[in-house]
Amino acid sequence: MVKIRCVILLFLFLFSALPGFGKIARISLDSTIDPVTAGFIVRCIDQAEQDQAQLFLIQLQTPGGFGTSMEEIISRILSSEVPVVVYVAPSGAKAASAGFFILMAADVAVMAPGTNTGAAHPLMAIGGFPISGGEAGKTLTEKITSNATAYLRSITSKRNRNVEEAEKGVTESKSFTETEALKSNLIDFIAASESELLDTLDGYKVRLFSGEERILETGDQGFVDYEMTKREKMLAVISQPNLALLLGLVGIILLYFEFSNPGFIVPGVIGAICVLLAILGFSLLPVNYVGVLLIVLAIGLLIAEVKVGGFGVLGIGGIVSMIFGMLILVDSPDPAVRIGVYTALALTLPFAAILLILFIALFRSLTQKVSTGNQGMVGLVGVADSEIDRNGRVKVRGEYWTAHSSTSIAAGKEVKILAVKDLVLQVEEVKE
Repeated sequence: MVKIRCVILLFLFLFSALPGFGKIARISLDSTIDPVTAGFIVRCIDQAEQDQAQLFLIQLQTPGGFGTSMEEIISRILSSEVPVVVYVAPSGAKAASAGFFILMAADVAVMAPGTNTGAAHPLMAIGGFPISGGEAGKTLTEKITSNATAYLRSITSKRNRNVEEAEKGVTESKSFTETEALKSNLIDFIAASESELLDTLDGYKVRLFSGEERILETGDQGFVDYEMTKREKMLAVISQPNLALLLGLVGIILLYFEFSNPGFIVPGVIGAICVLLAILGFSLLPVNYVGVLLIVLAIGLLIAEVKVGGFGVLGIGGIVSMIFGMLILVDSPDPAVRIGVYTALALTLPFAAILLILFIALFRSLTQKVSTGNQGMVGLVGVADSEIDRNGRVKVRGEYWTAHSSTSIAAGKEVKILAVKDLVLQVEEVKE
């Protein structure tokens, strides 16, 4: 009997020594809610379940993000077998827009002093500007607001939170301080630090979304931090709309420079890498293809301005088209994840100026007279080295050439080259 107890104790000791077993899994999220963020949180909850963690803690600070990514995170939180605690911290942090929904979906919602949440009204916008006029725009906005409110209501009612106050975060874009959120029964408690959070959670009864109840034991538990992989970190960086757009524009300019000046190699390599990274970044974002077409149209108009000469009309049209294309390129009205007006202006004007300069240089080079080969000889003026009686010899650019003329030309006279055929110059006398 004693041996059996020893074996059991040894087994429990070894099992508890495994990474994450019985401990508190923790991540820190300080960014917008996007597909990369959603994938990271889902992966970490999966890992917390495998590790049989005591609970999964999300320290949250976000201005908002994409609705589809938010729904993916909430869906995984609601199905989690490990209690999920969302802690808005540190002081000064906020969980706005999509962050408010995630906070309401948590098994335990906590905020630090000096934080705020809410402002979750769904926006409808074109080119970064909210739609407010028109009966159609009003109806569409009401439908989206109603859908968002129903989604939030279904979550908060199951979590036994104040549905009416939560709805105000959507319908009235209301924001709540930590004290207001606690008083309105939107969060469970306020914690000034993680140690205070763990003290409060020790012995705390949690009811999961499935209805199962758990008693948390956090008194002697340590944290196991889950970090983004190198791949996730790279994707998180390049999936930022502004950076992805900048990479794309720089890549286009470098590739154009390489194609118009073959042999430099470095601009072509860097440009190709930039374009591919931009494509990868935009593949993670909801892209509006009308925005893509507007940018392509803008490049075409800038080329036409130089080629045709539109007296500035085509160039201005190209700049305007590119600005609007950038503004609606990322299909999200949330200011946290879309390309802003000032960013679009800051990128468009230099890009347009550089393209115009390169195109002007290209078309000028195409219209310049050829200065090499047989064609480069036409139009040059030389001197008859001998009398040319139908055939003779001339000196051009320090070289002696066999020449042919339909008229007689005396030696020493200046001649003009009319054509080159079979290494014989067709010439005529230059009349004074």
